[in-house]
Amino acid sequence: MSTSTSLADGAVAQDRWPPPVALSFEFFPPKTPAAAERLWQTVEQLKPLAPQYVSVTCGAGGNPAEGTAALVDALRHEAGLSAAAHLTCASAPRAAVEAIARRYWDAGVRQLVALRGDCPKDAAPRPAATHHRFALDLVRALRKIADFELSVAAYPETHPEAGSPAADLDNLKRKLDAGAGRAITQYCFETDLVLRFRDRMAAAGISAPLAVGIMPVHDFAQIKRFSEGCGAGVPDWLAARFAGLEQDPAERVRVGAQIAAEQAARLLAEGIRELHLYTLNRAEPTLAACRLLGLPASLAHAA
Repeated sequence: MSTSTSLADGAVAQDRWPPPVALSFEFFPPKTPAAAERLWQTVEQLKPLAPQYVSVTCGAGGNPAEGTAALVDALRHEAGLSAAAHLTCASAPRAAVEAIARRYWDAGVRQLVALRGDCPKDAAPRPAATHHRFALDLVRALRKIADFELSVAAYPETHPEAGSPAADLDNLKRKLDAGAGRAITQYCFETDLVLRFRDRMAAAGISAPLAVGIMPVHDFAQIKRFSEGCGAGVPDWLAARFAGLEQDPAERVRVGAQIAAEQAARLLAEGIRELHLYTLNRAEPTLAACRLLGLPASLAHAA
C-alpha cells in the first residue's frame, strides 16, 4: 500500500487517504458588524467539515463581556456546533474568573480552554492570594467547580517564558494531571518540531489527546506580527513562499492552503488524529487546505 503524503494536482496520493481525523476550528469575537457578517459566512462555509468542536478566544481575564460568551452561545444554539470557551486568568481576580466559569456551566457550556493569558504589561505580578497566576491553578479551580471538559495549551517550540523545554513539558504534564483532558498546540510551521514534541510527550508519560494547531496563512505580514507576539517561529522558507505576493490575495490563499495541507498530510501520516485550525475568522484558507487533503470524505470515520 502506498504511504505517500505528497500533494499533486490538488489531491493527496494515497490508497486509503485521508485517515480518520477530528477537526476543530478557532474563532474570535467580531468587533464590527462587517466582521460579524464575515464570521457567520465563515461558520456556514466550514460547518460541512463537521468539526468535533469549535473554540472561541477571549479578552483579558477571560471576560465574556469581550463577546466570548455571546459567540459561544450563538455557535451552540444557532449554528448547532459544539463550542468551547477560552478562559484566561492572568488579569482578573480569582473570584471573577471562577464566577465566569460558573456562568458558563449554568448556561450549558461544558468545554473550556483553560489558559493563563497575557499578563498585564505595566503591572506587578498578581498576588497568588487573590489571583490564579498560572493555567495550572486555573485547571485545579475549574475541576472543583464542575465537570468541565478542559483543554490546555502546549508549545512545540517551548513557551517563550519557560525556563527550558523540559520545564515547559513538565508544566504541561502537571496541567493534564490536574484534570485537563486535551492539549492543543500553538501553531508551528516546522512539522519536525511538532513530531519531536509529540514524541517527548509520550516519553514523559503523557497520553492525553494532542490536537495540533495549524495556521493556514493568507496574510504573511499579519502572521509574522502574530508570531513575534506569541513566540512562534517564522522560518525563512515560509517567507520565501510568500515573497512577491503582497498584492495578490488569491495567490496568497492558494499558497497558504498548500502549506497547511502539506503539514496536515505529514501529521496524519505520522499518526496525529486531531487538527485544530486557526481560522482567523476566514473560511477560504481552511476550506482550500481541507479540500487539498481530500476532506471531508473521511470525516464519517473520524474518531
